[in-house]
Amino acid sequence: MKTIILSTMIALTATTMNAKDKKPLYKNPKAPIEQRVEDLLSRMTLAEKVGQTNQLVGIEHFKQNSATMTADELARNTANAFYPGAMVEDMERWTREGLVSSFLHVLTMEEANYLQRLAMQSRLQIPLLIGIDAIHGNAKCKDNTVYPTNIGLASSFDVDMAYKIARQTAKEMRAMNMHWTFNPNVEVARDARWGRFGETFGEDPYLVTLLGVATNKGYQRNLDSKDDVLGCVKHMVAGSHSINGTNGAPADLSERTLREVFFPPFKAALQQGGDWNVMMSHNELNGVPCHTNKWLMEDVLRKEWGFKGFVVSDWMDIEHCVDQHFTAATHKEAFMQSILAGMDMHMHGPEWTDAVIELVKEGKIPESRIDESVRRILTVKFRLGLFEQPYSDEKTRDKVINDPEHKQTALEATRNSIVLLKNEANLLPLQSGKYKKVLVTGINANDQNIMGDWSELQPDEKVSTVLKGLRQISPETNFQFVDQGWDPRNMSQAKVDEAVEAAKNSDLVIVTCGEYMMRFRWNERTSGEDTDRDNIDLVGLQDQLIKRLNETGKPTILVIISGRPLNVSYAVENVPAIINAWEPGQFGGQAIAEIIYGKVNPSAKLAATMPRSAGQVGIWYNHKASAYFHPVVCGTSEPLYPFGFGLSYTTYRYSNLQLDRTTIAKDGSVKAIVTIENTGNQDGVEICQLYIRDKVSSAARPVKELKDFARVALKAGEKKEVSFMITPDKLAYYDLNMNYGVEAGEFKVMVGSSSRDKDLLEATFTVE
Repeated sequence: MKTIILSTMIALTATTMNAKDKKPLYKNPKAPIEQRVEDLLSRMTLAEKVGQTNQLVGIEHFKQNSATMTADELARNTANAFYPGAMVEDMERWTREGLVSSFLHVLTMEEANYLQRLAMQSRLQIPLLIGIDAIHGNAKCKDNTVYPTNIGLASSFDVDMAYKIARQTAKEMRAMNMHWTFNPNVEVARDARWGRFGETFGEDPYLVTLLGVATNKGYQRNLDSKDDVLGCVKHMVAGSHSINGTNGAPADLSERTLREVFFPPFKAALQQGGDWNVMMSHNELNGVPCHTNKWLMEDVLRKEWGFKGFVVSDWMDIEHCVDQHFTAATHKEAFMQSILAGMDMHMHGPEWTDAVIELVKEGKIPESRIDESVRRILTVKFRLGLFEQPYSDEKTRDKVINDPEHKQTALEATRNSIVLLKNEANLLPLQSGKYKKVLVTGINANDQNIMGDWSELQPDEKVSTVLKGLRQISPETNFQFVDQGWDPRNMSQAKVDEAVEAAKNSDLVIVTCGEYMMRFRWNERTSGEDTDRDNIDLVGLQDQLIKRLNETGKPTILVIISGRPLNVSYAVENVPAIINAWEPGQFGGQAIAEIIYGKVNPSAKLAATMPRSAGQVGIWYNHKASAYFHPVVCGTSEPLYPFGFGLSYTTYRYSNLQLDRTTIAKDGSVKAIVTIENTGNQDGVEICQLYIRDKVSSAARPVKELKDFARVALKAGEKKEVSFMITPDKLAYYDLNMNYGVEAGEFKVMVGSSSRDKDLLEATFTVE
């Protein structure tokens, strides 16, 4: 009997030892992710679960702002933060205890690795998700590649380039041990007063959709590689069309407008680019804050579109239900409303954790609802391989972020993003040696501001300003520089006068204008996030500078650096050459100089209409026919430049637009074929655009809608046929009864070089 008992005890001891030695299922990389998630979830306490739904700002960010910000500044700031009453030691402890899921505003690999080491000391060793605003490259981090911002990329109409930039950005982020970019911004931008205009892909839903899909897909692919990062499709929805053009102001829109204009880019980016993450918008929509909007998060996103990923809040926007929207009395109540409406992760702050735990214990939120969110978040962490590879290393970082291929891509993308708006008497390109003494001036002539919003200072030698680019491309020219400073609001009259005097002794003038976007001088910017305006005029003495320089009689070239369309009416009427470079990134100066001196033939087209004033807000090209039934008095309804417009150093002729059939069934397709000929003496790339109009419909339709485009490379004198397939999805819309489909009737096809009527050829077909 003793022998049997002893044998049993030995067997039980061995079994226990083996169980201790065996890794839990969730740590087995060969196990299916769904099983790993469930195994880990079963081991988690309520506090650990709630911790996985919360995000904090990085420790270095916290240190900097806790030393400089006041409580009043904290209440209204949406870029910088600290946590009153908390210390760095508290944040470190929360991370070691597994009560933090994610950090944002972490700008170095060293800090990211340090935070992960803290997380690896937690009971379950769940890795952190490090998020960053890598909007046009990982531009907030030193030495990472800075590409043109989204509005410039959109003006290239280059979908493949959007994917390529996103892929390279993902590689640089992972090399920095960062895993989550808060991009693509697929809001349709319809108000130039809005400071975030340059963060978007412009005013057209179709163009925004294609670029948003390509960008999101480029970041994520299948979200199963060490080179992939989590994309964030944002901001849902209509923050780009607020009632007064300011960020976070209310939006009041019909369901028809939402479904026809604002929903399509979100739906496509999530369904075709990877449905892992979406961020809600600051604003309230039709009276309901987007962050507590169950119709958006549950009915549309999950039930209608089948979204499987997790929803993240924007910067403290759940809390704004208390102090801005007044739809909740306390933060705790706002947290409950948001979670029950479909929110999965909170950005950002420690108050969330205790409040949500209390809500579960009080029975106001089922723990099963928290489990849903945790499953979604853990699934992403497993797919990214963070459990197996929570760190990066210096050797990998330095190799990837300095990859020459990435820098070449940025330069190529910039070349293709710069729009030539005006070129009277063929002033451009400049002939080598013709203008020996050239004045360069303006607020954006020699400043890192050329990189655009969502950038931090980079080493000077790695940023090409306009002045640097000109000296690089035309070293034989004597470029005289008169510095106007970087701040348009505080320009010096004496410096303007100095530039005018210098122009009199020059052969040619290059003046740069626009706005100031650099984030390290947050309160001094004139464009960018939370930098909205009541007008779109040039700030300060810029108009005076342009006018007086032009009136010297010297040939003048205007270069615009800005994230939003600006009113440059005087220049349009008087200055012979205008270039809109948007926010061209770290190689902006070189690319601008290459275009000025003819090393590159410009090809970009405007991704947004350029209004004459804030009074023309609402002048997007795809308006309804009745929008201009009554003309305005004391002015014009014509914009400065229309959507899709852009010049080249060569000329193109469109001819022979043909349709392969003139009658189709509702499920049929039509092929449109047009001939394009390069009739100039330079090789070039023409962006051919196809628009559709439903001539008679049960609900009013736009006068034209972009439905396809092609970048067509043509050598001097070359002629090509370009074809587009018009499929049912390009004809369908929401009819009188909000049923989506194709209506019978006549459709107009328009093909040409811009959205302007005189630039388009026309043909018609009928749907039976």
